[in-house]
Amino acid sequence: MKMRFAVALAFAIVSPGQAAAADWPTRPIRIIAPSTPGGAADMFGRLLCEHFGETYERCFVENRAGAGGLLGTAATAQAAPDGYTLTTSSTAYHVIAPVVSANPGFDPLKDFTHIAYVGGPPNVFVVNPALGVRSLAELVALGRRGQPIDYVSPGVGTLGHLLAESFAQKSGIKLQQIMTKGASQGMMDLVAGTVNVGTMTWTSALSQIRAGKVIPVAVTASRRLAEFPDLPTFRDLGYDELTAVSWFALSGPAGLPGEITLKLNASVAQMLERPDIRARLDRDAIETRTMTPEEFTRFVAGEIDKWGPVAKRVMPK
Repeated sequence: MKMRFAVALAFAIVSPGQAAAADWPTRPIRIIAPSTPGGAADMFGRLLCEHFGETYERCFVENRAGAGGLLGTAATAQAAPDGYTLTTSSTAYHVIAPVVSANPGFDPLKDFTHIAYVGGPPNVFVVNPALGVRSLAELVALGRRGQPIDYVSPGVGTLGHLLAESFAQKSGIKLQQIMTKGASQGMMDLVAGTVNVGTMTWTSALSQIRAGKVIPVAVTASRRLAEFPDLPTFRDLGYDELTAVSWFALSGPAGLPGEITLKLNASVAQMLERPDIRARLDRDAIETRTMTPEEFTRFVAGEIDKWGPVAKRVMPK
């Protein structure tokens, strides 16, 4: 009798949590995009919601921009770990910003359940044709002959900024970042010839590359791009450490139930296999990878170890 009572009591204690995870979701899933509408985090959030909406029926994106993405990311960390508040995590929000901010409002590892990696575009080094440079070797040679070469990136503290400064240190040349109001303005200045070099995401540079307004000299992708097979990667040119993408992923608050985490991870993996979504990602050279939650968490830690010291070194004091 005592044994039966103990078993029944244990079941009563465990059952509510198990039932909540098993029944999830019973209300809309909110994905916080720590950017304005139209930004990359917003785009990836809507892509996820589009897929989740077909699986779970209810999903919406909430844009919560501010403080370089820290506000929306912190809001997710502070949310209940019930699977109804998630976020589009990224290089910017979970690797760079927490390292360079004096008070980010969260720990990028301890305060999150990192659910699934999605992917992101590589960065590309592009030059204005008037510079007279057609390759990375020629850019290095020019940099070693004269004054610092000016460049634009999507912004201070972005991966493009860190890549440019890492490249300058490795190659022994001097680059001078020109401040602009984001990637679009930087690309306009580059096309106009008021600046010579750009370290942009492939997505933001592609139309100008196709139009011949800027010349790509190297890309940070892990392999050459199908549309531009003659464009070398940094790995091809001996800069293996500059292989990187501006990645986006799906994360939630710490303590998210394992069953919900695994459901979401499996759903993201299914999304990346859909031909329609695959075609959209391939169009923008988005590199994807399927990772378990454990693998993705280790990946985030590795990214912090890799780019954290660079960010601390190059960010304005």
